[in-house]
Amino acid sequence: MQILHLTNLLQEVTCYIPRTSTSSVKYFVLLTVFFSWIFSSPLDYAKPTLSEFGFFEEPLKRQHPMKGVIPYSVASPLFSDYAEKLRFIKIPQGEKLTHNSDGSFNYPEGSVLIKTFYYPDNFNEPEKAHRIIETRLLIKTESDWVALPYVWNEAQTDAYLEVAGHRLPVNWIDKNNDYVEIEYSVPNMNQCKGCHVHHNEFKPLGPKLRNLNFTYNYSDESSNQINKWVELGILESSESFSDLPKSINYEDPHTGTVDDRARAWLDINCANCHQLGGPAQTSGLFLEFGQMNPKSLGIMKPPIAAGRGSGNLKYTIVPGHPEESIMVYRINSTDPGVMMPELGRKLIHKEGLALIRQWIKEMNP
Repeated sequence: MQILHLTNLLQEVTCYIPRTSTSSVKYFVLLTVFFSWIFSSPLDYAKPTLSEFGFFEEPLKRQHPMKGVIPYSVASPLFSDYAEKLRFIKIPQGEKLTHNSDGSFNYPEGSVLIKTFYYPDNFNEPEKAHRIIETRLLIKTESDWVALPYVWNEAQTDAYLEVAGHRLPVNWIDKNNDYVEIEYSVPNMNQCKGCHVHHNEFKPLGPKLRNLNFTYNYSDESSNQINKWVELGILESSESFSDLPKSINYEDPHTGTVDDRARAWLDINCANCHQLGGPAQTSGLFLEFGQMNPKSLGIMKPPIAAGRGSGNLKYTIVPGHPEESIMVYRINSTDPGVMMPELGRKLIHKEGLALIRQWIKEMNP
């Protein structure tokens, strides 16, 4: 029975590894699941309910963190079918984050990243009624990260561990007063590794220095997040922090040029896979924010193996012509065989699509 369960788990995980992943990444993900099954279980770090971790005060739905659980936000968030998100970080007492040259962090064992997904009933009145859908935990173990999905009950009193993921209908009124309904997908415990793998290591995606360097409204004050983390003793200070560029919010024209904002959108939504060491590195398309090579960015670059995802178009980006660019074609699709990003969404990010179109249209041919 256990062998059958393991076989089914491996088959399910295979379905959620991006098709653009290299063979080595696919083998890494499957071997990680296999050896985790044999030698230890991620469930060793799990609890049946979210409340048992003690991250939040009661009632849980208010998402008021306990002492030592720090709220934070990111300037440019990953698009997740318009879900709003609440983010928190918990670092073991006496430990600190350190940072790398690319702005990512090194996390001590026992660190927890907490992300709650919710939808306002009406996006024009976000302060009124809303529904919490799920809370995802990333827990740093001695050797890896464990991803745990918790799905909230209808009463919004607690969230329960769903190791196999979950699907449920979600609806809301959008900013245009249109009714929207989707089948929301909560990932299982292993699907996260399809995008979170970098150089064969599981890594968190959102928290980076570049995406945190702005003012956050805490319950007691407004403060720059990086300075706050240093003050709270959870981040090791560095002289380089004084020279960091301000974070770019791709939704806010005041935070950067069209080029800055489009690059920020691509960085958080696409570069997790499209970078050296990422699952899509064999595509030769590298979309991280600091990428300077025009061909690597896709400018006049023919696809390597896009299949029907190319839409019979020749180049990833044709300067001045978004309608001829494969990038726009794929972002503007919900066809599983065409769309990019290919995981984590059911809808087209209309605002992100408009931004990428404008970016390409304004490029010099």
